[in-house]
Amino acid sequence: MIVDLVVENGRIHTGDPETPIVDALAVLGGRVVASGADVEALQARDRVDARGHAVLPGFNDAHAHSVWFGMTLLETDLTAVQSLDDVYRTIGDRARDGGPDDWIIASGFNPVLLRGAVPDRDVLDRVSGGRPVWIKHASGHSCQLNGEGLRRTAVGDHLHQEIDGGRIVLDATGRPTGVLEERAMAFVQDVLLPYRLDTIERALDLATAQYAREGLTSVTDAGVAGGWIGHAPGELAAYQNALEQGVLRTRMQVMPVIDALSALPGHADEPARLGLGAGVRTGWGDDRLQLGPVKVFTDGSILGRTASMSDHYEGCPDNHGYLQEDEESLRRRVLDAYAASWSLALHAVGDAALDVALDIIEEAIARHGRRGVPNRVEHGTVVRPDQVARLAELGVACVVQPNFIPAFGEGMRRAIGDGRSTWSHRARSLLDAGLPVALSSDRPVAPGAPLGGIQAFVERLTEEGLPYAPAERLTVEEAVRAATEGSSRVTGQQDGKGRLVPGQLADMVFLAEHPADVAVHDIHAIPVLATAVGGVFTHRQGGI
Repeated sequence: MIVDLVVENGRIHTGDPETPIVDALAVLGGRVVASGADVEALQARDRVDARGHAVLPGFNDAHAHSVWFGMTLLETDLTAVQSLDDVYRTIGDRARDGGPDDWIIASGFNPVLLRGAVPDRDVLDRVSGGRPVWIKHASGHSCQLNGEGLRRTAVGDHLHQEIDGGRIVLDATGRPTGVLEERAMAFVQDVLLPYRLDTIERALDLATAQYAREGLTSVTDAGVAGGWIGHAPGELAAYQNALEQGVLRTRMQVMPVIDALSALPGHADEPARLGLGAGVRTGWGDDRLQLGPVKVFTDGSILGRTASMSDHYEGCPDNHGYLQEDEESLRRRVLDAYAASWSLALHAVGDAALDVALDIIEEAIARHGRRGVPNRVEHGTVVRPDQVARLAELGVACVVQPNFIPAFGEGMRRAIGDGRSTWSHRARSLLDAGLPVALSSDRPVAPGAPLGGIQAFVERLTEEGLPYAPAERLTVEEAVRAATEGSSRVTGQQDGKGRLVPGQLADMVFLAEHPADVAVHDIHAIPVLATAVGGVFTHRQGGI
């Protein structure tokens, strides 16, 4: 047999407990066909010397925002600002480019790192030279406009109107500060969206190039084509275009937002259904580009204090957060999507929202059974002990983001207190309950490099170096499995990837060292020497 590729002289970690490490593997047609001694007699069109380095199954981020991340690489970057003066200086510098009517769009601003401080709309007017400014907060659950930006939108017509699932923030005098929360962000999106498809394709090009440099071979984009998180109704077409153009460097599972679904006419004896045109649903596609579950927002964020909690936020006795939609309306829409064979991915950050999400999932399963692509909840920032047991009973994965802890763990702790932080971003208790744990980043809300996420799973140290729910720590080996096999299980793709064994996809990351062979605090700094998707290199350096 002549194979496409042989990787030899490596420490290849297969994920197979019977043969956990082999020195060689062979690839044909994008899949592993042989490993270890079975490779010796094979001829190959290409051979790669791994030079004794570690080779792992490719990393898989089970919850990121690829278009959004790529757009941040095109927009004014506020991720590194350390003060409001830094914000004003950056916006002022950007104001020198473009015409007087052009919007200045900035992203990555995190008020939590500035102890909740947000820019002054009037100062933004001055430094922008009167141009409209749209600052996207890193959480994605709020944004900031300057005075000119407010004037260009319909915000002023709705100051005293209750907004379902959102809020226009006013100061003590009743004047809008420029901050829009949750669904109130639609006021600016109605003016500036949709983005052009070629712009979205460029964003995917930039995003997946970065993914490849970090060892990522699979990513789930958790919300496209609608709602406050979508960039254009045709976002799925942009994904397909990027794949055809050869700039989609990672395998992608894409979650449409439930707002992008519409009623599917049927017969009187059939249940009501929500779907995409022609009835396509979860699982449609192939191993390069596939539709995942439908993404549904139930609440907001801990950092913005908009997540729905059973108890109030620290120091805010009247604030329990809120749901983004009337509970009955939410239930009806989700059940109609499930009836059309969509698996569910319900964003539920607060424990009160998680109760609602689990009630809906339980009813959906009772009516229509379980799904091949598992139902899941996203984030689960606060998960009570009784909810861990309920997740296990329903077979619902809780997709957590360990990198939130080193990014803004103390900001979360200040919002929910010491007691509830012990129930936050769980990992160990989920594994012990028999649930899969996946690596995910929520990038660009937080840094997304998978080696950093693996380190965070093990260390659980905040930005101030303090332990955060240390009882939830994983071992290095468990964290690596979360980044590979765990993510493949959560996305319903464990039969095709997550391990380097015959029959599975030849998705690989070549590392200078295995994470278990370095000090835990150095895991994030391990050089990524090469990345391959189906045996084809998407990133290569260091002599590999």
